[in-house]
Amino acid sequence: MNLQTTKAIYWSGAIFISLWFGASGFFELTRNPLVWGITQQLGYPAHFIYILGVCKLTGVVVLLTPGKLLRLKEWVFAGIFFDIAFAFFSKIAVLGFAAAIDAVVAFTAISITYIMFRKLYTASWQKAAA
Repeated sequence: MNLQTTKAIYWSGAIFISLWFGASGFFELTRNPLVWGITQQLGYPAHFIYILGVCKLTGVVVLLTPGKLLRLKEWVFAGIFFDIAFAFFSKIAVLGFAAAIDAVVAFTAISITYIMFRKLYTASWQKAAA
């Protein structure tokens, strides 16, 4: 796979995930009845929903910043992964597997995007100068 293809897949995934999580974060902060209803049905308290919304919107900004904040992007990918994992298992436990299909799609999208991110920005670990 050449560099241009890798970049195209990465940015397509980053935009898709950003739209998904940006909308979700916006709906959490604006108390959208559908999002709030499902999240509260899963047992999460109101203060958690607001915190989640702020974190999602902040993560979207970091994810869409080209070529910078690479270490922070790693944290964003981790945060999105944990959000998806908790949503998946919560939905299975409370609503059943059919309600968790969106989490499977999101997990697939974030996994492919992260793999392309690692191809574009390889980790280089160096010992700090004394």
